[in-house]
Amino acid sequence: MNKVNESIPQEFILLGFSDRPWLELPLFVIVLVSYVLTIIGNLTIIIVSHLDPRLHTPMYFFLTNLSFVDLCYTSSIVPQMLVNICSTRKVISYAGCVIQLLLSLALGAIECVLLAIMSFDRFVAICRPLHYSVIMHQRLCIQLAAASWIGGFSYSVLQSTLTFQMPLCGHKEVDHFFCEVPALLKLSCVDTTANEAELFFFCVPFLLIPLTLILISYGFIARAVLRIKSTEGRQKAFGICGSHLVVVSLFYGTAIYMYMQPPSLASKDRGKVVSLFYGIITPMLNPLIYTLRNKDVQGAFKRMFLRVFLIKK
Repeated sequence: MNKVNESIPQEFILLGFSDRPWLELPLFVIVLVSYVLTIIGNLTIIIVSHLDPRLHTPMYFFLTNLSFVDLCYTSSIVPQMLVNICSTRKVISYAGCVIQLLLSLALGAIECVLLAIMSFDRFVAICRPLHYSVIMHQRLCIQLAAASWIGGFSYSVLQSTLTFQMPLCGHKEVDHFFCEVPALLKLSCVDTTANEAELFFFCVPFLLIPLTLILISYGFIARAVLRIKSTEGRQKAFGICGSHLVVVSLFYGTAIYMYMQPPSLASKDRGKVVSLFYGIITPMLNPLIYTLRNKDVQGAFKRMFLRVFLIKK
């Protein structure tokens, strides 16, 4: 019992880029600006989608879920990161690390599934427009969203439990910005081959399968777009699909790089930079790419501002 207690630290030291202090100020500015933009963009989408009845559709139901996930995900890691960047003592309590890992894993997994569901929604809307309302009915949308949340948190509880069961033997310096599985596995004083294999196995249903479904959906969408006779219509559709795929590639590509290779083989500095993309940059880009460029959302903005202006009058 004493050995177990000795192996569990009361707090972890999050090293980040502490060996490169000249990077901390520009990193603080980038992370802070990205976080503020993430909050503004995603809150705006949630509020506008809720207030405008014309946006009460499956597409915006899933987008609202995505925006809420992005808000919670960034809020689970960024505030602590900003505090640590400004502090000389860059620590997080053991309990805080457990909660941070639970939330970030769950919300990251939920986002992976939601992006696949959203691509399926677009596939049905574009390739089966006459059957859209029959296929994407309200009950199915709620079931799909609920399945993503339940699956994400179930995976998180299991993965977090397995990670924190590894003996640390007093090691408490996490070479990362926040508590993440690959970084925590490196602290273990025993062989982690089984844990790395298990991490890879769990990533298949939450990374590889959703990414495959997204690529298949967009393949069918591209084929349907090619049938559009209008050159302008084709260019517009490809522009929208292209921007979606860029964000999807950025999110899944960086997450796969981080989670689907053995932590022992990953470059520690490269892994830190990669985690910033799926942890901070992608949640900031999602509102811009998926909704703020959309004419429906722009129309909803105008109607909302007109309503507020008329009320003040």
